[in-house]
Amino acid sequence: MKGARPYMDLGTLFDEIFEATQDLSDEFRRNFDCRPGGHFHPRGPFGGDKEPFGEHVDYYPNYSYPPMNAYMTRDRSLIFEFALAGFDEKDISLSFQGDYMVFSAKLSEDQNPDQDEENVRYFKRRLKMKNIEKQKYFAPLDKYAQEQVKAVFKNGILKVTIPPKEEPDQSDGIKIEIIRDDE
Repeated sequence: MKGARPYMDLGTLFDEIFEATQDLSDEFRRNFDCRPGGHFHPRGPFGGDKEPFGEHVDYYPNYSYPPMNAYMTRDRSLIFEFALAGFDEKDISLSFQGDYMVFSAKLSEDQNPDQDEENVRYFKRRLKMKNIEKQKYFAPLDKYAQEQVKAVFKNGILKVTIPPKEEPDQSDGIKIEIIRDDE
């Protein structure tokens, strides 16, 4: 091996580390608005110069199963689409608890793939059917008409449409009386 060194060149190694750190710092500054006082304000849908509600931004990153889409239409309706191949609509539970839509689904006994798991040898396995325990999705009660939700299950896709309220609830909060103490 011509040119190979029998020792580690710490200078080159540190140069690479510092260059990677600078790249990370530059990327951070491009994606966040750094303001005085140590406060970081994300750019994107909540301010800054990036396209709001970007297609590649994951606003609901907590769950990877089932595959889903979450988006907002021009009329500000909130839409959730869940890919639920193998489930029946009677096995799906959907409700609201405060500001959250709660979603779960159970496989029926005859659909449960774990029954014959020990007698099966997979060559490739990408689809693993499993029960879906209570998953929560944010749909604020003060902005969305939860009582007007529409859920349609067709061809293995559950589409949940939550329309916006005509007038979002405007709360002025609670007024706190200030008294004078002249002691």
